Amino acid sequence: MRKIEVVAYRASWADDFEQEKQAIAGCLCADNLAGIHHIGSTSVAGLAAKPLIDILLEVNDLAALDQQTAAMEALGYVAKGEFGIPERRFFYKGETERTHHVHAFVKDSPGSVRHLVFRDYLRAFPEVCEQYATLKQEGAAQCHHDNAKYCAHKNDFVQLHEQAALKWKFG
Repeated sequence: MRKIEVVAYRASWADDFEQEKQAIAGCLCADNLAGIHHIGSTSVAGLAAKPLIDILLEVNDLAALDQQTAAMEALGYVAKGEFGIPERRFFYKGETERTHHVHAFVKDSPGSVRHLVFRDYLRAFPEVCEQYATLKQEGAAQCHHDNAKYCAHKNDFVQLHEQAALKWKFG
């Protein structure tokens, strides 16, 4: 069972992301890479988070990325395919103590845009960020290391603020 723990923000998360970004960029075909972004709670300064770096990998073609699964596995990632989200490729590093998640989408696809806009929204609205931190800490305390329960605890908040973020960004 994975450990679900929410900790205070760590400035080192930005460096952890940069290091992993370089490793990923070095192993994948540059012609297919459109962007590598730090997303999720660890990408928002001051936000409490699970100590897990979420990475958005934007590609030009998912089929081309599928052909490079072995390169991601060589970096220690486990490939999970779409893993419940159509038009996404999901990879994780670390079994019970995960260190990184990679969410790969085609550049400018709805999945890609959603992640980036939500991150930017949390950065722009500290009061929402604070509410989210409190909710995440409550969820971690109540879920007994059950990731499905943890995600369900924050789902309504995330859905509401993803919609607000899209409206904020695109009107």
